[in-house]
Amino acid sequence: MAESIVFDNVSHVYNQGTPFAFHALKDVTVSIPERQITAIVGHTGSGKSTFIQHLNALMRPTHGKIHLFGETITADSKHDSLKWLRKKVGMVFQFPESQLFEETVLKDVMFGPLNFGMNEEQAEQIAREKLRLVGLAPEFYERSPFELSGGQMRRVAIAGVLAQEPEVLVLDEPTAGLDPYGHDQMMRMFVDLQKQQQLTVIMVSHQMDDVAAYADHVMVFERGEKVKMGTTRDIFNHSQWLKDKQLELPHAATFIQKLETALGRSISNAEAIPLTVEEVGQLLIREKQRIEDWNEGEGNV
Repeated sequence: MAESIVFDNVSHVYNQGTPFAFHALKDVTVSIPERQITAIVGHTGSGKSTFIQHLNALMRPTHGKIHLFGETITADSKHDSLKWLRKKVGMVFQFPESQLFEETVLKDVMFGPLNFGMNEEQAEQIAREKLRLVGLAPEFYERSPFELSGGQMRRVAIAGVLAQEPEVLVLDEPTAGLDPYGHDQMMRMFVDLQKQQQLTVIMVSHQMDDVAAYADHVMVFERGEKVKMGTTRDIFNHSQWLKDKQLELPHAATFIQKLETALGRSISNAEAIPLTVEEVGQLLIREKQRIEDWNEGEGNV
C-alpha cells in the first residue's frame, strides 16, 4: 500500500511556553494510503482540524516530522520554502464559497494557476476543464460567482482548488449547510473526481453514513491522539468501542442492530455488519429467501 503522507510522532502545541499552552496533537504517528479515501472522525476538539492543517503546512509540527512527497517538514521548516506544497495539497474547508472574490466565475478559478506561474491561456484552459469536472455549464463562466446559488458557488470554489491540480484533496465537512439532495450530489462528485483524477482524499466528517459509504479507511481522533485506524469495515465492526467513544454507527448498522434485538436473533454476519442502505437491502433479501427456503422445507417434511 503506497503512502504519500507520513506523520512521525507529530505534536502541536498552541501557545507553547505560556500558561495557556494546549496540546492539540500528541505524538501522532500515521501513514495515509495513497489514491484512496481516508476519513477522519472524532468529537469537536479532538484534533481533526489541527491535523489537516499540517497537510499543506498551514501549520508546522511543534515536535516530530511530516514526510510529504519525499520532503520532510519540521518545526524549523521555512514558510517560504513550502509554497510547492500548497499546489500538491488542495484544501476544501467548510463553506468554501466564502473564499470567492473575483468578478467572474472563470477569473476566480484562474486565480490559483496564475498565482503558480501559468500564463493567461494556460490558466483559462485549466479553469474551463475543472469547471466542467465539477458540473458547471459554460453559461455561468462570465457571471459573477455571487449571482449563483449556494451549491453552484461551492462548485466554483472547489473548481478553484482543483485548478491547482493537487495530488491530495483535503475535505473539511465539505457538505455543511447543503440540503440532502445537494449533499448527495456533492459527495458523489468528490468520489467521481477521486476515481477520475486518482487523488488521495482525506475527509473530515461527522456524518457516519458518508464515512461508511465512501471511505476506504477511517482514522479516529480523541483528545489530540490518533486512537484507532483501519479499514472502514474494521472500524465499524467495533461497535461497542465506538459507543464507548460516543461515536455513532451508520444508520444502516443501527437499524440492523435494532431489528436483531426485536427478532431476538442475529441475521447479520458479525464480521460484516451492513454499513449502507444497499447492504441492508441485500441482507434482507437473503434473509427473506432463507425463511422461504426453511418454510418450504418444513412443508415437505
